[in-house]
Amino acid sequence: MAKTKQQKQEAMEKLSEGIKSAKSVVFANFQGLKVSEMEELRATCREQDITCVAVKKTLVKRALMDAGMDVETESFGGGIAAFFGNTDEVAPAQIVAKYAKTHEIVTIFGGVLEGQYIDDQKVKALSALPSKQELLGKLVGTLNAPVSGFVNVLAGNLRGLATVLNAIKDQKA
Repeated sequence: MAKTKQQKQEAMEKLSEGIKSAKSVVFANFQGLKVSEMEELRATCREQDITCVAVKKTLVKRALMDAGMDVETESFGGGIAAFFGNTDEVAPAQIVAKYAKTHEIVTIFGGVLEGQYIDDQKVKALSALPSKQELLGKLVGTLNAPVSGFVNVLAGNLRGLATVLNAIKDQKA
């Protein structure tokens, strides 16, 4: 059943609002995936707080123009799935790129990061970055390294003292 103008307008407004409010958006081809594969991809997206929506090229073009980006969507082949990252900028790119490695049908067309359109190569480069949680973990480890090193130095002095006292005890016994 064909969509009415009202339904198309609502879908376009929702897509445009999603592009403006999301931290990052990735556009990819999903046409040709089995329903079970698409459901698996959507489940993975839900775990990471990523919204996955199937949209038409014309709606994507209008939504991008509404967001102030002039992008030629005619080069996008097949059906388009838009992945909106609401909490992490890197997560949508990582999930789609990881899924594209195991499913040749999935191809990345491009995306939106910080209000700017990025091409497929930049999306793939973005997917190679560590996630926000990994970066925070590395930061905590880096900040904690001097403190733990200092503790180990102090503990080394105490160990040395204990070793010397133990040697003295063994000599006298």
